[in-house]
Amino acid sequence: MAVKLFLGDCLNELKNIEDDSVNLVFTSPPYADSRINTYGGIHPDKYVGWFLPVADELFRVLKPDGTFVLNIKEKVVDGERHTYVIELILEMRKRGWFWTEEFIWHKKNCYPGKWPNRFRDSWERLIQFNKNKKFNMYQNEVMVPMGEWAKTRLKNLSETDNRRDNSKVESGFGKRVANWIGRDKVYPTNVIHISTECANKNHSAAFPLALPSWFIKLFTKAGDTVLDPFMGSGTTLLAALDLRRNALGIDISEEYYQMVQQKIDARNTQIE
Repeated sequence: MAVKLFLGDCLNELKNIEDDSVNLVFTSPPYADSRINTYGGIHPDKYVGWFLPVADELFRVLKPDGTFVLNIKEKVVDGERHTYVIELILEMRKRGWFWTEEFIWHKKNCYPGKWPNRFRDSWERLIQFNKNKKFNMYQNEVMVPMGEWAKTRLKNLSETDNRRDNSKVESGFGKRVANWIGRDKVYPTNVIHISTECANKNHSAAFPLALPSWFIKLFTKAGDTVLDPFMGSGTTLLAALDLRRNALGIDISEEYYQMVQQKIDARNTQIE
């Protein structure tokens, strides 16, 4: 599989990538006023204006049936959550993006903590955007084991369990419990339970390999192309290569650019 790295501001470097050429964009840009020592920080009030030109370039390079997953989190300012994430979603919709879904990453190993008016965050958003309402999605690739509940729940089914039981709140949703008899796996929810990265000490905000891997399996197939325009320590790229996808990465930091290049070289050496 091929990998290509770009050193520089992603707004400029994205112009080197062809239109409609990327199957999945998976990235975690600097959150507002975060990673100041690494990337300088962006004030919450200016975040939307800073990111929208990047989003426009991502719209251009993404294939019509591709997906953009944005890992982001609101910042607390003066005792309340800032609205820049909500504002960004609304502005991106105005520019042609479909806000298709929102996943929650639950950090299983997040340790407790408290402040005067809140507790420690143990989750982050993963917002899914698409150019069209029809896009590639390989749901069977992320199925999970049934779990112990099935042994007792499916043993004695009621009349309701054997037919479609429509929601009592008229939401249009329903279920037929009998559908799960004989199955080993089920589809997951949109809450992903993955521990945070503890071993990577070389970047200020590295996420675990399992996180991009999950989305790469869900939205791409072998041979597709995955882009991370804020690649940092290169986790998304390494996950893509492990899953036999092509990878593109951009970072403004020469230190991280060189770090990722060394990781890619070391990986290719191991394969040889």
